[in-house]
Amino acid sequence: MVSSVRNIIFDFDYTLADSSQGVIESVNYALIQLALPQATPEKIRSTIGLSLPATLAELAGRQYAGLSDEFSRFFIQRADEVMVNRTVVLKGVPETLRMIKGQGYSTGIVSTKFRHRIESILGREGLLQWVDIIVGSEDVSVHKPNPEGLLTAIKRLGNRLEDSLYVGDSVVDAQTASRAGVRFAVVLSGVTPLEHFSPYRVDRILHGLADLPPFLQELNCRKNQGVSSC
Repeated sequence: MVSSVRNIIFDFDYTLADSSQGVIESVNYALIQLALPQATPEKIRSTIGLSLPATLAELAGRQYAGLSDEFSRFFIQRADEVMVNRTVVLKGVPETLRMIKGQGYSTGIVSTKFRHRIESILGREGLLQWVDIIVGSEDVSVHKPNPEGLLTAIKRLGNRLEDSLYVGDSVVDAQTASRAGVRFAVVLSGVTPLEHFSPYRVDRILHGLADLPPFLQELNCRKNQGVSSC
């Protein structure tokens, strides 16, 4: 028996929005303050979605792990100035959020980005009303791929794991869904090649968020086989 989906929970960066310009500027600002070499935009983009300590380790090397707190402080200092204004919502996201909320789904966001930044961005775009809950970096003790944030979101939405779908663009998102025991749809709006998801269960490949509503209809039709509207 296929369970219907009631919760749709999204990653934020490269799933709902592109904040890469703000991230690139903030990362390199922090690296400069620490007298470390700047990273290329391409390399920084590949780290979006990681925690700040993991980003530092990936870009500068694990030997600099002791600088994580200072790196995070400098990153946040610059991000407070530039991140919201340099983030753009991806194509098809406003229409999709309105559509799925209109169809009665519960919606949430789980991200390593600060919740207050996400709220500011969605508020600016008039989209905050279409998202029921946001679990950000400041709301968890351990970041993705630990499933704490995703499990917290599902609990707050009041439905079961088997009624939930996590939508993300990265391997970290796939790992998070796997560890939580939640279905996963990958959206190819980020920088992660499709073949990197081969070790993980992926319930659907979405080329853009506009592909999500047809997938939800298919899932619910499978549960209600024989219903004429399907």
